[in-house]
Amino acid sequence: MRAEAEASTAVIRQALLLVRRSIDWDVATARLEELLAAADDPNLWNDAAKAQALMREKTGLERSISKIRGIEREVDDAVTLIELGEAEGDEDTVAEGLKALDALRQRCEVLQLESMLSGEADANDCYLEVHAGAGGTEAQDWGSMLARMYTRWAERRGYKVEYLEESPGEEAGIKSVTLKIQGENAYGWLKTESGVHRLVRISPFDSQARRHTSFASAWVYPVVDDSIEIEILEKDLRIDTFRSSGAGGQHVNKTESAIRITHMPTGIVVACQQDRSQHRNRAIAMQMLKARMYEAELQKREVAAQAEADSKSDIGWGHQIRSYVLQPYQMVKDLRTSVEIGNAGAVLDGDIDAFLEASLAHRVGGKKAA
Repeated sequence: MRAEAEASTAVIRQALLLVRRSIDWDVATARLEELLAAADDPNLWNDAAKAQALMREKTGLERSISKIRGIEREVDDAVTLIELGEAEGDEDTVAEGLKALDALRQRCEVLQLESMLSGEADANDCYLEVHAGAGGTEAQDWGSMLARMYTRWAERRGYKVEYLEESPGEEAGIKSVTLKIQGENAYGWLKTESGVHRLVRISPFDSQARRHTSFASAWVYPVVDDSIEIEILEKDLRIDTFRSSGAGGQHVNKTESAIRITHMPTGIVVACQQDRSQHRNRAIAMQMLKARMYEAELQKREVAAQAEADSKSDIGWGHQIRSYVLQPYQMVKDLRTSVEIGNAGAVLDGDIDAFLEASLAHRVGGKKAA
């Protein structure tokens, strides 16, 4: 077999070996057998919370194990194809096999990153808030563009997106929006996106076509279940009701049912206007508050665990993480990892995987260095 095929195969097999080690393959496969047996127990659903946790763990292990086994099978198939092409002198068949190996190598790189998503809440769904910065219509339009970027990214991955709250701008865009993104490792992939995003462009709202700089903030925190105990005292809450104020459509309603909850000791504010029921909106808002407080605790643990040298890669309010330049040239640059992409339109249409993968690798690498 030619040298390039051997090199690609060696890289892939080494990557798979590292992924197997990261999930402790023997333990993982044995645990999956236990979970499969437990799932067949007719008494499992007598305890719904326990059953749901078991099924989530089973589904996660099944996905991880099946991905590894699937790539291993496809590597063998590609190698066989190349050997067959070489034996018959068919260069097209050899080229097809080499192309398959290259695609598998890229999938292994992603799989290696996914194997790093082993944080306490990485596998969870997440909430994503976008807030327009100062600057009126220009910043509010940028906030809307940023929310759309994340929505398109989620849709590309087959994730489900729900709009929980939306505060429209006076002329265009949004003042704020809260999304719930549901899918495997949603929080793990998006957790490094919290921070300030900067846009430079010729303003469509400026009659003199001047260049403007706008800012919007993203904030990502995990959805948590009832098994995680977060103490929230009723006396610490200020609860306001208001009329939904969105532009209409499936995401908002016009009834006096929207809820805003302020946790006074921490200053955390959450809002929900998804449902026509005030009680339902209150329940969702309480879940969001619990998730925000849990995420704050995770951040405290992470800061405590990292050396001072890693502080530059911490995420949070006030940290500018990425610039999106549309004029006088097109360039999106991540300020933490220095990853640059010239096709700004594709990025704003949700093609942000290169940024997510680099920031995740940078984050994990920083922890290891500490």
